Amino acid sequence: NPLPTITISQSPTICFGDSAAIFAGGGVIYNWLPTTGLSNADTSHLFAHPGITTQYTVLVTDTNGCKNRDSVTVHVNPLPIISAGSDTAICFLDSTQLHATGPMGAIYLWTPSTGLSDTVVFNPFAKPIISTLYTVLVTDTNTCHKSDSVLVVVHSLPPANAGTDASVCIYDTIQLHASGGNAYLWTPATGLSDSSVSNPYANPIITTTYVVLVT
Repeated sequence: NPLPTITISQSPTICFGDSAAIFAGGGVIYNWLPTTGLSNADTSHLFAHPGITTQYTVLVTDTNGCKNRDSVTVHVNPLPIISAGSDTAICFLDSTQLHATGPMGAIYLWTPSTGLSDTVVFNPFAKPIISTLYTVLVTDTNTCHKSDSVLVVVHSLPPANAGTDASVCIYDTIQLHASGGNAYLWTPATGLSDSSVSNPYANPIITTTYVVLVT
């Protein structure tokens, strides 16, 4: 009796973590080796999900009990090495630039798009109004993809309070009282005893609006 004539699938290429359908024909009993990464080593049609490039050999037995073998190689491409960058913090209404890294020729896709200047570049500007976790999906030239995330924390602005308006006679002095932060800067500095404290003394010679920057 002749040996069975085997038909077998072409060698597929997958990304790490994916699987590929492989098959063989020409007999009634099938035994695949090695069994690592196979969904079923004793069937004609099966799925292979090896962690590294692997050659699978199938032993095919026909109705006469004659045996023949053939092989198929499942090529495994590694996932790209990527990073979404370090977590960062900004103040409300400020922005920061994100910096993702990946292999040469990679394609980038950021989600969510809220607050981003561009979702398909590696370094968009982010201006969220609330703390947001941004995820970047990086696809390499082998169409293998991997994702990473970066957290942009948004701090609320301090409750700046410059105090109430006041009136003085010319050449008199009044003390200002600002609150809401840890550092203060008054402008203009004209007529102030110290423009960098919360409670400077003011003796302007004309009506003046003082603005305090609270940090």
